[in-house]
Amino acid sequence: MEPFSSRRRALLARLDGAALIPAALVALRNNDVEHEYRQDSDLFYLTGMVEPEAVLLLVPHHPVHRAVMFVRPREPGREAWDGPRVGVEDAVQRFGVDAAYPVAELADRLPGYLARHDRLHYRLGRDRATDERVLGAIEKARARGRSPLAWPAQIVDPAVLVHEARLVKSPGEIANMRRAAEITRDAHLGAMRLAADGRHEFELDAVIREVFRRNGCERPAYGPIVGSGPNATILHYRKNARRMADGDLVLVDAGCEHEYYASDVTRTFPVSGTFSPAQRRIYEIVLEAELAAIEAVRPGATVDGVHEVAVRTIVLGLVRIGVLRGDPSRLVAECAHKPYFMHRTSHWLGMDVHDVGAYHVGGAPRPLAPGMVITVEPGLYFRPDDASVPPEYRGLGVRIEDDVVVIEGGRRELTADLPKTVDAVERACRA
Repeated sequence: MEPFSSRRRALLARLDGAALIPAALVALRNNDVEHEYRQDSDLFYLTGMVEPEAVLLLVPHHPVHRAVMFVRPREPGREAWDGPRVGVEDAVQRFGVDAAYPVAELADRLPGYLARHDRLHYRLGRDRATDERVLGAIEKARARGRSPLAWPAQIVDPAVLVHEARLVKSPGEIANMRRAAEITRDAHLGAMRLAADGRHEFELDAVIREVFRRNGCERPAYGPIVGSGPNATILHYRKNARRMADGDLVLVDAGCEHEYYASDVTRTFPVSGTFSPAQRRIYEIVLEAELAAIEAVRPGATVDGVHEVAVRTIVLGLVRIGVLRGDPSRLVAECAHKPYFMHRTSHWLGMDVHDVGAYHVGGAPRPLAPGMVITVEPGLYFRPDDASVPPEYRGLGVRIEDDVVVIEGGRRELTADLPKTVDAVERACRA
């Protein structure tokens, strides 16, 4: 409970009004069957609550209740179908809040709690029903025109405050991410060992998910990508249905979610266990770019700067093998790499695989600071029909991705023990 209470206290100290954070909505998969439920990251970050239909209300100017939760009441008949609920009675002790009420009472109780607050931090537009309850509560507060108490005259998105807090991870959060990285390592190693001529991409997908689940992860952090042969050139390929063959490379982009914290890792390896000369040349360019970009991660650096290092290395490599021709500096300025390396090198990583937080502050790239976690993931992708590249490279896709935490004086790779040199990858495939 303490990490969540500490985060609420820190947010309350910065709030210039009340804040309302609702749970993620339940989504129907088909008819009356629901999609797997995953809590809104902001609400979980502040409470640890995993059930739907919950709302956290923070009211810094209330004389008694500064943190209030609205939750589903216990309902034995419904719980027989869906499992036990925390309930109103246990919510105060379970979550360390000052008060708890049935979520059905939100509209009636909200006007009283909003008194003394001239601003409400709430994200409009995500749930029409909650929007209407919130706007109705503000109208009721406004109707008390003769009251000396303030009422919300502004509604602002709470993401600015909550997401800035989430950007820098605590030691406990980094420990969760380290564990996610360990589980993800084992899953990738299992995929490397399983890949063989005649097997299907979905077989690797299955072993990855099995390792995740066996190690206590409720879900992947995102749908695993297992792209063999030409499918490795499709950035967000997820069908995972092709039959693999000797001579193919397999690009596996998969990470687990452990205790609501994500890992995001990519490895590319040969089905046969041995890279061909052309595959090796492309792979070593990407690896060189990734290692150089990781080396650039340190306090004061920027995500843009890390990307620039990767781009320069990629361009030099493409010139070396004859895919690009000309002065490397000019080629970088002209973005000549874009047909083959079209995505950015890094993104924030945390509770969401593409985690929250601004990349630019005051119009300038944000300096990295200890506790921030980013991915580093350069790649090269040559479409099978791309006549602009030599035939031996057509249909090859390579990406290498690791998770890196910024520390005082440098960085630490959370995924460093997953093989990625050519020799180490070949050994892992043949293990």
